[in-house]
Amino acid sequence: MKKILLLIAIVLILAGCSSKHTPDPNEKIESPEFKSYNGDQLRIGLIGEPPTIKEKNLIKFTSLELNQLDSSKYDAIFIMKEYLEQAAEDKYANVYRSTSIPFFFIQSKKSFIPFITKEISYRDADEFKDQTYATGFLQQNKEEYQSWGYGLYNDTVSEINIKDVYSRIFSTIESIKNGKEK
Repeated sequence: MKKILLLIAIVLILAGCSSKHTPDPNEKIESPEFKSYNGDQLRIGLIGEPPTIKEKNLIKFTSLELNQLDSSKYDAIFIMKEYLEQAAEDKYANVYRSTSIPFFFIQSKKSFIPFITKEISYRDADEFKDQTYATGFLQQNKEEYQSWGYGLYNDTVSEINIKDVYSRIFSTIESIKNGKEK
């Protein structure tokens, strides 16, 4: 009987020490103070609706159609969530691999692989194991490319966390534009 009581006590103690924390809906969660992008003005081609950003005076979005992806008038091109499957069609793979500006696939859970690989459709591509809100791709030369993944703070979808992702993307674009990113 003592062994059963001891076992029950241990189970109750361990259950009370669980690392899972259910947040109180009234509890305010503190976010760090995120840096805004404050570099050069950027010209970004946009497939889809423009995102809500903090840096409205520094970022100029221009709406494009998917058949306009190879434009060199832009510092980068964003492809928004609602166009990802279409943007991963085989006919666009060579564009991503031959253009000298970065592409950012917003809210893609599939990385950049289905966009640059003709043999893999967006639907069939594996999903990221980690939480990534946006992924970027730049073909640097015939043999080398660079990619980026941008996650949300604490994997939490919120307006402030999404705006932070865009600010970090803008900093990456500026680094590429100014030749600092290799």
